[in-house]
Amino acid sequence: MRCLRRAVAPAAAPARPCRPSRRARQAGRRPSRVGGTAPGTAIMTANGTANGAGAAHTSLHDEHAVVLVLDYGSQYTQLICRRIREIGVFSMMFPGDASMERIKSVKPKVIILSGGPNSVHLEGSPRVPAEFFDFCRDEEIPVLGICYGMQLIVQMLGGEVGTGVVGGEYGRMPILIQPGSCLYSFQSNTKPSVWMSHGDEATKLPDGFHVVAKSEQGAVVAIEHPERRIFGLQYHPEVAHTEQGTDTLRHFLLDIAGLTPDWTMAEVLETQVKLIEQQVVPGQHAICALSGGVDSTVAATLVHKVLGDRLHCVFVDHGLLRYKEGERVMEMFTQHLHLPVTMVDHSGPMLAALRGVADPEAKRKIIGAQFIEVFKAFAANMEATLGHKPAFLVQGTLYPDFKLIEPFRELFKDEVRAIGRLLGVPEQFIKRHPFPGPGMGVRILGDVTEGDRLEVLQLVDEIYVSTIKEFGLYDDIWQAFAVFLPIKSVGVQGDQRTHSHVVGLRAVTSSDGMTADWYPFSAEFLRTVSARICNQVRSVNRVVYDITSKPPSTIEWE
Repeated sequence: MRCLRRAVAPAAAPARPCRPSRRARQAGRRPSRVGGTAPGTAIMTANGTANGAGAAHTSLHDEHAVVLVLDYGSQYTQLICRRIREIGVFSMMFPGDASMERIKSVKPKVIILSGGPNSVHLEGSPRVPAEFFDFCRDEEIPVLGICYGMQLIVQMLGGEVGTGVVGGEYGRMPILIQPGSCLYSFQSNTKPSVWMSHGDEATKLPDGFHVVAKSEQGAVVAIEHPERRIFGLQYHPEVAHTEQGTDTLRHFLLDIAGLTPDWTMAEVLETQVKLIEQQVVPGQHAICALSGGVDSTVAATLVHKVLGDRLHCVFVDHGLLRYKEGERVMEMFTQHLHLPVTMVDHSGPMLAALRGVADPEAKRKIIGAQFIEVFKAFAANMEATLGHKPAFLVQGTLYPDFKLIEPFRELFKDEVRAIGRLLGVPEQFIKRHPFPGPGMGVRILGDVTEGDRLEVLQLVDEIYVSTIKEFGLYDDIWQAFAVFLPIKSVGVQGDQRTHSHVVGLRAVTSSDGMTADWYPFSAEFLRTVSARICNQVRSVNRVVYDITSKPPSTIEWE
């Protein structure tokens, strides 16, 4: 099978290099230019235009070759985008039912159709516009369909999709790669394990397509039409469970589509500096609400680099922070990053507003409303001090009366961390585990203010995280925290029968938080941390460890 565009040969022919067309090579290797937009500045709306008050009117697709991912509802769609960026290519995502006009507006060089929970047999199931494949043919745009996306390709181009003969295939399982394929020409392993999740499968291929991989049960799991450069995978190459999945995407993007990996955080940083300089004219000021997390801290550091003392930051201690969190982050802000930060102690009013509230959504709404009130007061105070209202708000939507500076709106967490390193944010801060905005308010199940729940959880969490660091495990874990459970259990402490609190421990590994697996602590660690918690926090007599992955659970408990 030849992989050259418009070359037709028998399927049994030996594999040849999957060279991109001349058009694709030229489009993908355009020199990158500094000074245009980067993710987070021009947010694409339904009609393909940029919005956001104060945003610079530049277009993402003018600066980089775009891989457009059409989202059909898969839990992994954002992960596809992230994997593409890891390869060094810019990606963006549109809804799966985006109009042809909107698709054309970003001038995609590659289009990927994601997976999703739908069946192509259902009336009204999402699909690409009727003229989509003609457009891709005429513009020589390579297409890759993943799971539902592959089934969409098969059905819309004249093939057939049926219910799996064995009821579907789910989880990790090996596939059998056929010789002579374009999509797998780089791969020596002909029986890799991949991550399946499908009930339907292709039963008849459209004209010109070839089967290039099957499952052990005989289901078609990879197809290709190398002359039109249309490919399909009935498994998820983007997840870590799939062997050489990222390599398959890299081969498709760089070798088959001919794109050049020109998406770097150094360029994004330089671009954002220029955009902020253009956006905020001399004499204008900006304010930033710092949470103590990586995103807001890196954003403030970036904006401070441009605006200097025209940036005014506020950090709110809402009483739901980790143990000594306020002291620690304020030291980081002022001593290491030299940010102009005002700390507001709002713990009293916050806890008073939460008293008696057990519903998690109600707690979140109360916490959010209290934040807005504090921010309003800070903004009013700044207006009185400056003699005019600050014009811009950095990284957030708390208060609608500002123009927005959102340098990281479309970046993934690891990309923000990379920019933080470029800006000199200390590594120990960059590697901090994520912490939810509502803080301990969503890690205490039920009423936050009842009894000594808050103090107990803060101490337990401190002991837990400190022990993780002592064992040298902190950087191996995406997120670790303790949860206060609204139950008590019987125990024996000091030869006395007790009826005390139960706490849960959670630790997960992940690359982005979209999927996660529980961390397999050693028995020695679990024994040590459990003993320390029960000995040092006398009102706790039982410790449990959460061994649930995401999915089916979420990382946080509320």
